[in-house]
Amino acid sequence: MSEKNLDFDTVVNRRHTDSLKYDFAKRRGLPEDVLPLWVADMDFKTSSYVQEALSQSVEHGIFGYTETDVDYYEIVKNWMKKQYDWELESIRWLVKTPGVVFALGAIVQAFTKEGDNVLIQQPVYYPFSEIITDNDRNIVSNTLIDDGSGRYKIDFDDFEKKIVENNVKLFLLSNPHNPGGAVWTKEELIRIGDICLKHNVIIASDEIHADFVWKGKHNVLVNLKDEYRDIVITCTSPTKTFNIAGLQISNIIIPNTVLRRTFKKKVAAFGYSQANTVGIVACEAAYTKGEEWLAAIREYIWSNIEYTKEFVDNNLTGVKMFVPEGTYLVWLDFSGTGLEDSEINRRIIHEAKLWLDAGNIFGDAGKGFQRINVACPRSVLTDALKRIKKVF
Repeated sequence: MSEKNLDFDTVVNRRHTDSLKYDFAKRRGLPEDVLPLWVADMDFKTSSYVQEALSQSVEHGIFGYTETDVDYYEIVKNWMKKQYDWELESIRWLVKTPGVVFALGAIVQAFTKEGDNVLIQQPVYYPFSEIITDNDRNIVSNTLIDDGSGRYKIDFDDFEKKIVENNVKLFLLSNPHNPGGAVWTKEELIRIGDICLKHNVIIASDEIHADFVWKGKHNVLVNLKDEYRDIVITCTSPTKTFNIAGLQISNIIIPNTVLRRTFKKKVAAFGYSQANTVGIVACEAAYTKGEEWLAAIREYIWSNIEYTKEFVDNNLTGVKMFVPEGTYLVWLDFSGTGLEDSEINRRIIHEAKLWLDAGNIFGDAGKGFQRINVACPRSVLTDALKRIKKVF
């Protein structure tokens, strides 16, 4: 049997399905008729093999408490080895959670206390900031450098300075970087890792977008040096890769026994034990049979990225695009238009009738930017870009 869901041009109607992306604009204070290209899920059907596995699970008809054994671990292990040349040495390393953000929240609670400082690199995935402040911790930002090259750089001197001056014990890393799209190089990651090792800083490495790398190679931070096993918690999931975020399954990899026990205790304190039954089913199917679909979707999304770059360069004066090295999220810099951040947002929402992610939610360094999700049919992307052109 061959993969069936390889038609990415057909528009699938997601309205009136309780879709967060499509059905909650009014509740979020936006016009009801906006075209949404904001949250990071795709407008494509997942692999037909995932669908078939889920159908078989539904046909069985019983959805009791479900646990995984060696087979699940071997499936995850084989995926990590094949995709990133990363060897998971023990089933005990793997801890399942309902999502990466859930895991990050548990990490913040497990390894810091109220009033502590947590380091991030703004502009960055906005839940990083939310889980810090919601847990009564303080944000410290090693703000990324925008030098005009279209790729963010890290100020390593400032990185270490912020750690020392603020007594930082936890750093949240986004790799590949969301929203800027940088795929941090081996050299960059080793400098980060060595500084954190020197100052005994735990790193929560969010690598959920690792399967979408367009330039260079995804380097798993914990895999670069054996010493990093004592400080790094790696957050992975098939959900972004296979468009199954609603099934809530993530695989958190923690080699260090003490870190793992501390993390698991916090997760247990939340009252969480077994993972979502169908999430487990979907993960197993995706990681064993989903490679053909993934290869096809990667090719399609990359063509959308190239198309967006050409459109921006030829049609949007004053707008600069960060060409992503990874992720299917495109970071657009509108600062060259000379407009205030509030006016950019107003035009996008109320004139273009688009729901994008406004840059300011990623931190002050994101002001003047908009994040657009290009994992959609080309016709939808073209419509969105033409709307932007019309109002700018």
